[in-house]
Amino acid sequence: MAVRTTTAPGRLTFPHVALALQTLALLFQSVTAGLLLTSSYGAMLHDVGSRVMYGASMLYVLAAVLAWRPGGGSPRPVLYATGFLVLASVQVVLGITHQPTLHVPLGVVMFGLSLVALALAPARHRTLARAEAEAPPRTRGVASRQPA
Repeated sequence: MAVRTTTAPGRLTFPHVALALQTLALLFQSVTAGLLLTSSYGAMLHDVGSRVMYGASMLYVLAAVLAWRPGGGSPRPVLYATGFLVLASVQVVLGITHQPTLHVPLGVVMFGLSLVALALAPARHRTLARAEAEAPPRTRGVASRQPA
């Protein structure tokens, strides 16, 4: 009996949803950064958004690990998600220490990287599904039986 380790093409997966949430949180952060300069409530919104963005980055790491270990997927998204969490950590430290000369460009880079990863996720998913369809069926934990 073959065990399917990926979902059908065109279906949303937990890592895709986590990556979309992270990208939306980064977009919200860019909007609230502008509000920070022009309104009294911008600082509060940017602070709340930073916590949501950091949480979304951690959720993306969790989703990538769950898709990799039990699902049998590639470990590469775990590396991407972990790298992004490191960038988010640096971004939080730069924001707390009020270093906008580094904080703002890093935020732009993070949004761009997250947007690229989100755009490439369906293509990666289709490639993995195609490779799985072409590969011979695998079995997990099923002992082969010889006819008696």
